Amino acid sequence: MHSSLARKTVLITGASSGFGAATALAFARQGAHLILGARRVDRLEQVAAEARKLGAAAADLHSLDVSKTSDVNSFAAWLRGRSEKVDVLVNNAGGAMGLEPVLDGKDDDWETMMQTNVLGVLRVTRAILPLMLKNPGSIIINIGSVAAHTAYEGGAAYCAAKAGELQITRALRLELCGTGVRVGTVDPGMAETEFSVVRFKGDEARAKKVYEGVQPLKAEDVAEAILWVASRPAHVNIDEMIIKCTDQAAIHKVNRRPVK
Repeated sequence: MHSSLARKTVLITGASSGFGAATALAFARQGAHLILGARRVDRLEQVAAEARKLGAAAADLHSLDVSKTSDVNSFAAWLRGRSEKVDVLVNNAGGAMGLEPVLDGKDDDWETMMQTNVLGVLRVTRAILPLMLKNPGSIIINIGSVAAHTAYEGGAAYCAAKAGELQITRALRLELCGTGVRVGTVDPGMAETEFSVVRFKGDEARAKKVYEGVQPLKAEDVAEAILWVASRPAHVNIDEMIIKCTDQAAIHKVNRRPVK
C-alpha cells in the first residue's frame, strides 16, 4: 500500500467505466477518499459501492458532464461541501467517436470529442485548481493517448483532441511551476475497454475486431500506472508517460496472432 495516498482526496472524471472505474478501485485499495464524477450515475454508484468494499476512506459521487460549464461548476460547488482540498485530479473523461476520414466526418462526433477531451479538461481543471493551489504536492493527471503523438487515417479529430490535451498538460506544467502542484499525462495505446464500442456507436462485433489476435492493455494496467504517477514523492513530477501493450510497437505496427 502507498501509505502516502491513504485518506488523500482523489477526484476522477469519467469514473463510471474503463480507465476511470479501474483507477477509482486502485485508489480505493490505498484507502483514498474518492470523489467520482460521470454522466451515468447508476454505473457510478456501482463503482462507488465496490470502492467502499475495497477500503476507500469514502466514495462520494455526483453526476458530471464535462462538456457543460454549468455542470462542471455545480459539481465543483458540491465538492467544496465535502472537501477543502483535492490531492489528485484525474482528468479521464473523454473518448473517440467514429473513424471516418475528414471528408465523411460528422459535426456531432467532432464536437463531442473536442468538448470532452479538450474543453472538458480545461473546464474541470479551472474549477478544481483553487482546491489544489494551497496544497503543494497535489497532482493533475490528464489521460491522453498515443493518438496525441501520431496521427492515423480516420483519426483526425480524435488525434487533434488528444494533441490538445497534451499541450494543455504542457502549458499547465509551465503555469503552475513554483506552486508545488504537479502536472502530467498518461498516454495509453491499444487498451480493451468500452472505448471501441463507443467509437463504433455500439457495434460490438466491429469493436472486438480491433483487438483480434492481440493481447491489449487492460484498464487495470493503466490504472496501475496512474497510481504510480500519483504516489511519487512531492518533489518528483512524471511529465509524460506513454504506455502500450507489447504487441503494439506503434499505431500502425501491431503483432496479431492467428485467431483459432
